[in-house]
Amino acid sequence: MRAEALIAARFVARFVDVTGQTRALANLAGMRRARQRGRGVEFDEVRAYAAGDDVRAIDWRVTARSGTPHTKLFHEDREQPILVAFDQRPTMKFGSRRCFKSVMAAHIGCLALWSGLQAGERVGGAILGATGISDTRPRRSQHAVLNVIRDLVREGTPHPDTAAPSHSIANLIEQLERITRPGTRLFLISDFHDLLDADHLAPLRRLARKTQIVGISVADALEAELPRAGYYAVTDGNTHSQLDTGISGIRESYAADYRSHQTLISRRLRELRIPLLTLRTDDDPLKRLLTVFPAR
Repeated sequence: MRAEALIAARFVARFVDVTGQTRALANLAGMRRARQRGRGVEFDEVRAYAAGDDVRAIDWRVTARSGTPHTKLFHEDREQPILVAFDQRPTMKFGSRRCFKSVMAAHIGCLALWSGLQAGERVGGAILGATGISDTRPRRSQHAVLNVIRDLVREGTPHPDTAAPSHSIANLIEQLERITRPGTRLFLISDFHDLLDADHLAPLRRLARKTQIVGISVADALEAELPRAGYYAVTDGNTHSQLDTGISGIRESYAADYRSHQTLISRRLRELRIPLLTLRTDDDPLKRLLTVFPAR
C-alpha cells in the first residue's frame, strides 16, 4: 500500500461530496426520505424585537435592561464530522483482481476523508488491524488524514511475527462508540465476514442511534464465484492444499452460499437504517461513491 496514492486521492476527492444526502443513499437505508441527524442551532446575536418574531426567543434579560423587547437570533449548525473506520485484518489481505480488499478499502476511505475535509468538516479515522486498533480523533486539518494514511501504510506492511488476530469487528464498533459524537457521519468499511455474530450486532445497534453510518462492503470476484473447473493450489500463508472446482455442483453451491451471506448482511444493516454500498477490488472507488453521493 503506497502512501503517495492515498495522498493523491485528495485531487480526485474534489469531485464528490460525502457530506451530502441523496435519495439513492436514503433508499439503500430503507428510508423514504433522508433524515439529517445531529443538526442543531447556535446562538448568533440579539436584536430589537420585530413583528412576527417568535416570542419564545425573546431575551428577557436584555429586554429588562433596555426597557424594549429584544429577541435572540440563531443560525443553523451544519457541522458534520466525518469518521472512517477501516477493517485491515488478515481476511482483507486478499484479492484476485487489481488489488487486495484492504487496499481498496484504504482508497475509498481516504477519498471520503479528503472529501469531508474539503467540505470544511472535521475528519478522523479508526483502523482495525491484526494486532489492535489505532485511531485519529476528528480534526479540521490535513494532518488528521495524513495520520490515518500513516497508520494504514504501517498496517499494510507485512509482519511475519504477528500473532493470530484476536480482535473482532465488535471491538472496532465499541471503540467507535467511545470516540464518535452525535451527528457524525461514519463510514464503516469491511468485508463484514463476522458482522452477523449475535454479539457483534448489539454495539452496532447502539452506535447507529447516535451516528449516521454508511456501510461499505469490499469483496473480490473470487469470493463470489470459484474459477472454472480444475485443480488449484491454495494457501493461507501457513498451510498449503489443493482445490478441485470440477466437483459436481460445487461452483453453484459456493456462489449460492456467498449470495445468501451478502443478502443477510444487507438485510441486517437495513433493519438498522444503515445503507450498504458494495464494492469490488476491480471497481473505481470514485464512481462507486458517486452512485450514492452528490457530485461537486
